[in-house]
Amino acid sequence: MNKPDAYTMSQNQDKLQRPSRAMFAASSLLLALWSPLPALALDFGPNGMFSLTGFAEVSVGLSSNTCDNCQRFPNERKQRIWADELVQGAAFKTTGNTFTQIQPYLGFKYDLGRGYKLSGLLSQRWRDGSVDVEGFWYDKNLALSHEDYGSVRIGAMTTRAWSVADYPYGTFIGIARSWPSSGAGYGMLANAVRYTSRMFDVAEGDLVLEATYDGGNTAFKINRPEFWELYGQYHKGDLVVDVIIQETKNGTPSAWAHGPFTGLTPFPADDALLKSSNQGIAMVMARYQVDSKLEVSGGIRRNQWSGANAVLTQGNQWNDMFNVDWNGTLNGVTNPGYPATSVDLSLGARYRMGRWTASTGLVYLGTADTANPSERGQSNSTLINTVGLKYDYGQGLELNLQAGMVHYRRIGLAAMSAADNASFTTVDSRVTDQGNWVSVGMVYAF
Repeated sequence: MNKPDAYTMSQNQDKLQRPSRAMFAASSLLLALWSPLPALALDFGPNGMFSLTGFAEVSVGLSSNTCDNCQRFPNERKQRIWADELVQGAAFKTTGNTFTQIQPYLGFKYDLGRGYKLSGLLSQRWRDGSVDVEGFWYDKNLALSHEDYGSVRIGAMTTRAWSVADYPYGTFIGIARSWPSSGAGYGMLANAVRYTSRMFDVAEGDLVLEATYDGGNTAFKINRPEFWELYGQYHKGDLVVDVIIQETKNGTPSAWAHGPFTGLTPFPADDALLKSSNQGIAMVMARYQVDSKLEVSGGIRRNQWSGANAVLTQGNQWNDMFNVDWNGTLNGVTNPGYPATSVDLSLGARYRMGRWTASTGLVYLGTADTANPSERGQSNSTLINTVGLKYDYGQGLELNLQAGMVHYRRIGLAAMSAADNASFTTVDSRVTDQGNWVSVGMVYAF
């Protein structure tokens, strides 16, 4: 079988990671962190021009109904039909797992006078010792801002569809992988331009509007990539509402909303062999502080994919296809991709009790509407529920305890909003319709 294209394998990184190092080593790291630590946030340079902040996380856990060797071609992504094949008789069981990540942020700011300010941000994330998404920065940008006119930022940055859904919505209620990293969005931009307005007074509240554009891989001349994201946040008292719309053309067809926006494939030489495709999302999220202890939140997202035909490209490699009727034809096209739409939901709450915070989060990845006569996950749905308990140890250190469950509507390919059949939980929907996990971890913000 042909090897997967470039960063295809990185799509598996948003699963709860399978064991990649000794449980003993991770446990030792947890113990080492369990001690009073000074805050490491650092301002330096002339007039504190530069700053260094970030976070580090480590966790260990157990997951039930895990099957590490169930897929016959383990490195192939969900959209390729040969990835459907399972190893007969492979056992699924409870397994241990470890997870580490660290992300530093190096920023700078300079007052130009007359209300103008110049700033920049550089950041990268490492998971389990490797760069999170190889070849892409989380932040590598410059911004010019004015208190009356807003700001313009240029360079590499994360999208609002991923970053806002990740923090605060996902992080606060234990769904930081399953909610922001699912669906038809994109999460990372390499060459973007973003305009953010000043704050407006609207209906006794505060409104900020934003528009982001990225031309993707400009070496594609026939199927030119185009990314647009519109974002608005309304804040009134204890209520915050975030509205995000992404409309994209000729990005990598996918259901991995953490992924980078580039082109139809990583290789511009494929341009003439491919057909145009598009995908996008419309999402509304809100959170409300009921009182000093209780906060509730929720979100709804509509996903839309045009589908992408399966095509052999340069070097006899397959492209990044989506929702294909394998071995079928449509209007004379073999292995055609079909349009699809779906709706996903999230709900959550957290309750503060002094240094302790209890939380619960829910993600529902819905069935999809498509005319594809082949089953490619459109008939399945996913329900993920978490409960968590956090202890604020002080000076940036937090202890996290979490338990969770996943339930699939049916045994078979996972819901279309999931990039992989075991995304986020390591529980493969082709093997079992449910699973559970528990974990303990620490996060240190500096």
